Order: sequence, then C-alpha cells, then structure tokens
Amino acid sequence: MDFKEKVVWITGASGGIGEHLTYAFAQAGAKVAISARKEASLLRVQANCPRPDEILPLPLDVTDYARVREVAAQVIEHYGYLNILVNNAGISQRSLVKDTDFAVDQKLMAVNYFGAVVATKAVLPTMLHQGFGQIVAMSSVAGKIGTPYRSAYAAAKHALHGFFDCLRAEVADQGINVLLFTPGYIATDVAKNAMTGDGSPNGDAPSANDAGMPPDIFAQKALRAIAKQREEVIIGGFETATIYLQRFVPGILRKLIRRVKVT
Repeated sequence: MDFKEKVVWITGASGGIGEHLTYAFAQAGAKVAISARKEASLLRVQANCPRPDEILPLPLDVTDYARVREVAAQVIEHYGYLNILVNNAGISQRSLVKDTDFAVDQKLMAVNYFGAVVATKAVLPTMLHQGFGQIVAMSSVAGKIGTPYRSAYAAAKHALHGFFDCLRAEVADQGINVLLFTPGYIATDVAKNAMTGDGSPNGDAPSANDAGMPPDIFAQKALRAIAKQREEVIIGGFETATIYLQRFVPGILRKLIRRVKVT
C-alpha cells in the first residue's frame, strides 16, 4: 500500500479508529490533515507519527458546520489538492428510547450524519474539479441492523448508507470513489464515550467493544480496502454475521436481538 504524496483528511482523529488510521496513512507515506475537538490530543497523535511535519492538526467540532467548511478550505489550500476524505468523527449511544432526551437524538444525528454530510459537500467541488478523489464514511454494523440502546446511533448510521449510496451513483463516472466501512466491535473508547439518555457519558461500563478487534489491525485492513477503491467493506468479528442474518433471515434475527444482552 503506497500512499506517498496522497493527501488525506481524517475527522475524529484524536483517538480510536481515527488515530490509528492516521498512523497507518502516515506510515504508508501520506500527508495527513487531522481534525477533532481536542487540540492537545491531535498534537499527541501528530508527535507519534513518523514524519510529524507532514501531519496538519486542525481542531474541529463537526457540528460547527461553518467551521467544517473553513477547515476543508484550509486543507485544500495548504496542500493544493485532496485525495481522500475520511468521515470518521462519531459518538455512540447507550440508552433506551423511552429514557433518551430528544436533545441526545439531535446530537447523535448532528455528529454522526450531518457532520459527514457537510464535510463531504465541502470537499466535493474540489474533487469534481480535480477529476479524482475518495470519500470514505465510517458506518457500523448498527448501520445495517437495529438493537436495543442504539436507536439514534443506528438511525444516523443507517442514514449514512442512504446518503453515500446515492452519492456513489452520482459521481461514479467522474473519477470519485465512495467507500462505506461497516465495522463490528473495535477495541476503542467508543462505548466509554457513548451518550446515555441524559447526554452524560456512559463511562467504564463493560462493553463488547473491549474484546473487539485492535484498532491498528482495523486500520491496516481499512487501508487495503481504500487502496483497492472498494465500495463497501465489513470489518469485524462474529458480530458481523448479523448483517447476513438480516439479509437472508430477518425474522429470525429480530427474535434473536430481543433476547441478546447488548452492551
């Protein structure tokens, strides 16, 4: 995988999947712009890269949509072009529908769906003008199936599939690849940082993510898919089998989900 001289912009790059994608792209020779809310964390990630001077940290809250457009313009102005946008910023959920404030639903959609949409629309004109580019969106198994405690999260991830499937069809003959990743359990702090019903973080409650795929392994698999310009890739363990159950025996899956303890 040679990404030498490729310019990549990753949102949600201060930890977890985004952090390890940054390391993987940097090791493969890419020039990487990284964004997240916490500047100190971005600087830590930058310092851990093999060529820190080729990493551009740009603090960003993806729900500040005007700022997203500004950062997109900064990335393109700094490097002169953009090869790959990775829409990775996201937040999960751990609360029942009946216990979830509407403000939490709004926040999850604002980050996980609209944040990706506005970043994509900010770079799309440049990619169309260039005649090349890749737009990557980080979905989830929850983007294919619904389980307890994930209502707004699943809704936002389902929405990503609708939006990016449409975009892929529109730009397929204009040199732009659109790739959706559908990860299963990845060993990150996503569950710890998940929003509960009142908006507070979930904390250190046990989670299936704890035993998930290491994020550095995920990143290597992801880069191979990006290099091959795939269109949709499922990465994970046994939990990804639920996607195929949904496709072929949805009635059985619905019954199973009602009985399984979801964490």
